[in-house]
Amino acid sequence: MSLRVLAGVLCGAIVCLGEVTLPGLISDHMLLQRDAPVRIFGRAAVGEAVTVGFRGQSVGTTADALGRWEVWLAPMQPGAASEMTVRGTNSLTIADVLVGDVWVGSGQSNMQWAVQQTNSAEREIASATSPEIRLFYVPRKPSAVPVEDVDAKWVVCTPETVKGFSAVLYYFGRQLNQDLRVPMGLIHTSWGGTPIAAWLSGPALSANARLMPFNTFWADVIAKYPDAMVQWEQRLKKWEETKTGPRPGMPMGPGNPHEPTTLYNGMLAPVVKYTIKGALWYQGETEAGRGQGHIYGEALMALVQDWRRAFGQGDFPFFWVQLANFGNASKNGHWMKVQEGQMKATALRGTGMAVINDIGEDQDIHPRNKQDVAKRLALTAKHVAYGETGKVWSSPIYRQSTREGSAVRVWFNHAGTGLKTRDGGAAKGFAIAGADGVYVAAEARIEGATVVVSSAQVREPRAVRYAWENNPAHANLVNSEGLPASLFRSDDRDEVIVK
Repeated sequence: MSLRVLAGVLCGAIVCLGEVTLPGLISDHMLLQRDAPVRIFGRAAVGEAVTVGFRGQSVGTTADALGRWEVWLAPMQPGAASEMTVRGTNSLTIADVLVGDVWVGSGQSNMQWAVQQTNSAEREIASATSPEIRLFYVPRKPSAVPVEDVDAKWVVCTPETVKGFSAVLYYFGRQLNQDLRVPMGLIHTSWGGTPIAAWLSGPALSANARLMPFNTFWADVIAKYPDAMVQWEQRLKKWEETKTGPRPGMPMGPGNPHEPTTLYNGMLAPVVKYTIKGALWYQGETEAGRGQGHIYGEALMALVQDWRRAFGQGDFPFFWVQLANFGNASKNGHWMKVQEGQMKATALRGTGMAVINDIGEDQDIHPRNKQDVAKRLALTAKHVAYGETGKVWSSPIYRQSTREGSAVRVWFNHAGTGLKTRDGGAAKGFAIAGADGVYVAAEARIEGATVVVSSAQVREPRAVRYAWENNPAHANLVNSEGLPASLFRSDDRDEVIVK
């Protein structure tokens, strides 16, 4: 009998006092992290003895004064699916448990974007029978305080279970499963449109004064909420009378998923006890739209450090997707500032970034090509998380620039065997400025791992930029692996003149 059925027979819809219970993460079809101590946890009566058995291991403990218990299984290797038993005054069996690598995927809509919404969706779904890939989808639910469990369970990857699952996370896990021949457990916890502040813990957000604009923004939302509700009710009444246009959406207010810390509490806190390999992040569109791009890099570094502290597994691998090119992005420069912050955050140990400024869509903030996004993340993971060597694994990243007469030489990390252009033509997308801050389109010549940038209009260059626009379709610099270079600016002036 499966865990869920047995629990239902014993307890119905309530927790039975005096009996062992398990969270949704400890359920049939789960996947445990290999090569690391694995925590198994749950609840029982205070002082109740609990024993967990799996693959020849038997580990016991007693429930604490709050009825919580946990045990640690010794590191294991992948192998055939097995049963786990958990015994207290009752006995539970968890069926079909695998050992492999566990990855968490989080963010806003581009992480939530489902397989059924991507390119070649019908073919991708039809071929998604993958017994070695297990999926866990955290329900979207904010909370004012950290919660311990969610109403979800592990499922085996099939055409039916994968179609509504995160495309980026699934394609990433599929790529690693194919390349490494290791089972993959994928925990998806994301919510479209939500800001990064919602995914930070309260202590992490309050400890960093530079992130105060997030709290200030929300305080303003709350202050305006009563009037906003009155106006919404008036619009709703008019809509109900005419049924013209879309139904008016409620204004943001208390309990909204945009409220700082609420998604950390409701959608991350329930999974932090689970042993993982690493995490993926795809988010930032909201901050670009709100004019908060200038603090995004700081926020992203805070989030990485916050999550690493919460999971308690050291500096586990953490990778993110830089925002794609997008023609309809706000023209205030914050789209690029978010991208810049994402680039700068890679200074943290054990991190990496997939640059996708070549595969976005001019009129759609949700690019359908999530396969290439995942491949670039997997390429990074194989180097950073799995120690693969001998391959270029990152896009070219700006290192420094040096003045050479009337030109500027730009140096890049991750150039591979040498930089080149995507189309084989001249390098495009560079702009140069003198002391007056007037940027002009520049000529660019590739020399190995550097690019020499100049313009006859700027005799004494002071700064250089690359792909510094919402949709730099003409920017064509790549490395020997064909990975596109990230945008950069050598200055930090927000107000610039371009001609």
